[in-house]
Amino acid sequence: MKAYLILEDGTVFEGLSIGAEKETVSEIVFNTSMTGYPEILTDPSYAGQAVCMTYPLIGNYGICREDLESERPWPDGFIVRELSRMDSNFRSDGSIQDYLKEYEIPGIAGIDTRALTKILREKGTMNGMITTRDIRYEDVAAELKAYTTGKVVERVSCKEKYRVEADRSVSGLGKGLKAAVLDVGMKKDIALNLARRGLEVTVYPALTTAEELLADDPDGIMLSNGPGDPKECVPIIAEIKKLCASGKPIFAICLGHQLMALANGGDTHKMKYGHRGANHPVKDLETGRVYISSQNHGYVVDESTMDPSIAVPGFVNVNDGTNEGMTYIGKKIYTVQFHPEACPGPQDTAFLFDRFIEMMRG
Repeated sequence: MKAYLILEDGTVFEGLSIGAEKETVSEIVFNTSMTGYPEILTDPSYAGQAVCMTYPLIGNYGICREDLESERPWPDGFIVRELSRMDSNFRSDGSIQDYLKEYEIPGIAGIDTRALTKILREKGTMNGMITTRDIRYEDVAAELKAYTTGKVVERVSCKEKYRVEADRSVSGLGKGLKAAVLDVGMKKDIALNLARRGLEVTVYPALTTAEELLADDPDGIMLSNGPGDPKECVPIIAEIKKLCASGKPIFAICLGHQLMALANGGDTHKMKYGHRGANHPVKDLETGRVYISSQNHGYVVDESTMDPSIAVPGFVNVNDGTNEGMTYIGKKIYTVQFHPEACPGPQDTAFLFDRFIEMMRG
């Protein structure tokens, strides 16, 4: 069946329908990862967006449910150049086509994803519609321009707190410690990275109050990744201010990094087309060392708005100079924009979890 991708600027791509046969309007973004599409599909940070994969062949190793980052996929749509007709992988639990249908996610294949990516780089991220109807741009232009992702954090966060048991087989650095994770759109490997190091982990819904979280007396607090505009998270920012005042060690990733900056008087802004991929170089400003990182974000902290007596930059993006992390003065708090848990991507910066544990131990 034919499908169409209609962009907000009037560009129309014609391809073939994949996944569910339904219509969706969402924000169109691209990811440059060569592998890792199951983890990308199940990253809650993509809620409200349709993902274009720049690598030309997707689906060749199927879907392995052990690798998924949450219980379900979150993008509103999926865009590929070519979808593999068969999956070849001894760990595969099924095809990507069936997985998209199972969760009613529409997609389009057979379009020039390189051309689409160039449009998004030159004009910036924009809204688009995936549809099987042959309709004119003029008929949907108003709907495309009106779309916003809205308050997606509450939609993707867990509904009640739960425990992730420590790995008892390790005598890791974190043994005997308790970590609280505020889930504002968490990938499961964030909690698992802590549990693998011996910590007892409790995950809390995004709207949990600081008082409730602190009542469990964690040794450290982690703020997770997540979707959407950080400035939409007004009640969460208010609670993070209280967590900062508690004196507890805090490590924040991605959206958590942005929320921490907003809670401390900083500002954020939307990027032209964001950072989404597994190959972004970041520089540690303390050591001068460069790491390759996995990233997925469309907003960035404006470090010039941060009071240097409160926080200073910790990492910078080597490609475009944007902020990739902050270190807070006189507090056991540091934050990063990239994903040290990777999945997909390199694990160059996984040592940051160890640094967090070291802060907990004092």
